Amino acid sequence: MNFRPDSRRFDSADIRPVEINQLAPDPMRPCAVDLLQTVGLRPTAQRLLLAQVLFGRGDCHVTAEMLYAEASRSSAQISLATVYNTLNHFADLGLVRRVSVDGSKTYFDTNISDHHHIYLENSHELIDIPESLVQLGKLPEIPEGYEVNRIDVVVRLRR
Repeated sequence: MNFRPDSRRFDSADIRPVEINQLAPDPMRPCAVDLLQTVGLRPTAQRLLLAQVLFGRGDCHVTAEMLYAEASRSSAQISLATVYNTLNHFADLGLVRRVSVDGSKTYFDTNISDHHHIYLENSHELIDIPESLVQLGKLPEIPEGYEVNRIDVVVRLRR
């Protein structure tokens, strides 16, 4: 799991790429403070809370509303806007991956490795599909000056 941001976007910031597995003695559960500091973020109380909720239990898929509901159960004061901003910032830095299931619903995935998803429409649940289980056919011709960054497949199921 390599973190590879587009470095041109961070020319003036002190944000560094990170191999997430190098952050803490337990490579699967990096310390929230180390995680934030390694990517150049100040570990505010709100960011620490959200990082602990997101990364403290293994891979998960959450919407901003789901994370807000869970974070609100703590004694910390946090707004839904802060949760949205933090999740988007985490995604921009490569700490989580955005998964859009339709125009109005975006999930944030803590598993940033290459993989695809099944979306259960009735229960609004996302399930990981290993990349090796999806075989893609021919891709369209890519315009000059562009390259494929990532291919996301979301298989939508309903009862």
